[in-house]
Amino acid sequence: MTLDREKRVSPPSGFLIVDKPLGITSHGVVQRMRRVLRLRRIGHLGTLDPVGTGVLVLAVGGATKAVKHFINDDKVYLTTLLLGVVTDTQDIDGKVLSQTGCFYLSADDVEKTLKEFQGEVQQIPPMVSAKKVGGKRLYKLHRKGVVIPREPKTVFIKRIELLHVSLPEVTFLVECSKGTYIRTLCSDIGDRLGTGGCMCRLCRLRSGFFFLRDARALKLLEWMPRERIASLLVPVGAALEKKMRSRSD
Repeated sequence: MTLDREKRVSPPSGFLIVDKPLGITSHGVVQRMRRVLRLRRIGHLGTLDPVGTGVLVLAVGGATKAVKHFINDDKVYLTTLLLGVVTDTQDIDGKVLSQTGCFYLSADDVEKTLKEFQGEVQQIPPMVSAKKVGGKRLYKLHRKGVVIPREPKTVFIKRIELLHVSLPEVTFLVECSKGTYIRTLCSDIGDRLGTGGCMCRLCRLRSGFFFLRDARALKLLEWMPRERIASLLVPVGAALEKKMRSRSD
């Protein structure tokens, strides 16, 4: 008599849209979901710094092979710039290098300056970025107190829209190309306004066609059964089809 072999359950595969919480790295989110799904093959479609929240798209299982089709998608961010405060990381968590007042600025001054950053923009990668220079991650050099020269890179700001001014804070929306450093954008805007500035809040609203409204909180996902999480995954085929439709719209 032959024994029935136990049916193998295929590992989950697809894209999972996570609402990344404040204070954790993108890799930290990946590590936590690896434990939840008991699956090693999980990556993501674009880093969010610990200070950032919002859309972090995870590629689960076989979807990791399709990352190349989505990694260059445009992004949309909601961000708040704190004027008058300059830090060594270009965000509110860094060491304060200088502070000035900015109460003479009008909303018109701010809006006009924001519009100057629409289109092609040159950015110098911040020392806290994951970019490699000479084979070394910049953020690792920054931790050692090392600052090295970096070549500027061209990014594209498709849309930049002022939403609210309550000095010293300025809140605006940015639709931009992959690789745009929002912390650097905030710093550069502050410099252009003559006050200096740093990023104090950041939320990614969209990555490609993956939206925040469809994202699940990390803590909620950690309480879900694996089967329930698997049902939330966007299949690779469906994602590619949606991407092609969005291009033709």
